[in-house]
Amino acid sequence: MRPLSSVPSGDSSPGGTGSPGLPGLLRRIARGDEAAFAELYDATSARVHGLVLRVVRDPAQAEEVTQEAFLQVWRQASRYDEGLGSAISWMLTLAHRRAVDRVRSAESAGRNDTTYHGNTQPTPHDTTSEAAEASMEARRVHAALAALTEVQREALQLAYFGGYTHTEVAAMLELPVGTAKTRIRDGLIRLRDAMGVNQ
Repeated sequence: MRPLSSVPSGDSSPGGTGSPGLPGLLRRIARGDEAAFAELYDATSARVHGLVLRVVRDPAQAEEVTQEAFLQVWRQASRYDEGLGSAISWMLTLAHRRAVDRVRSAESAGRNDTTYHGNTQPTPHDTTSEAAEASMEARRVHAALAALTEVQREALQLAYFGGYTHTEVAAMLELPVGTAKTRIRDGLIRLRDAMGVNQ
């Protein structure tokens, strides 16, 4: 697999967003066609890497995650179903999930480090209640997110955890902008209600 630095910076045929060529390339990749994979990589890697970088926010990790995402495309090309959405959306979804997983893994490692440090240091008495409250609040947030519908949670995660604009969320989910805004707004309202927060 070629390094990102050797990849053209823009989409080109057949890799444009609406190009009919990408599904064909994925079908060839599913049969083990390395030339098709190279063509797909050249056509789409800039866009995939851009999405990953926005989530991960670290250039070195973004390159690693992008390579992992393309490896997943190579291995799972046969799973792409043209009837369920565009090829580029499928690829961006795979890449976004890997990027989110990387962020969560880094956050988990950071929490483990913090926990170890906290367990090996004397804990002042006055911080105990604050830690308990923070833990309870985190559980409330997780429970509230679980109460959302899948479409609301997906839109909220992209908008608030991924940092995407409403227009970008709409494009990624292949929705009209108004529909994306409605899902985000309804999700926020439901999240607020689930947490018992007053307006």
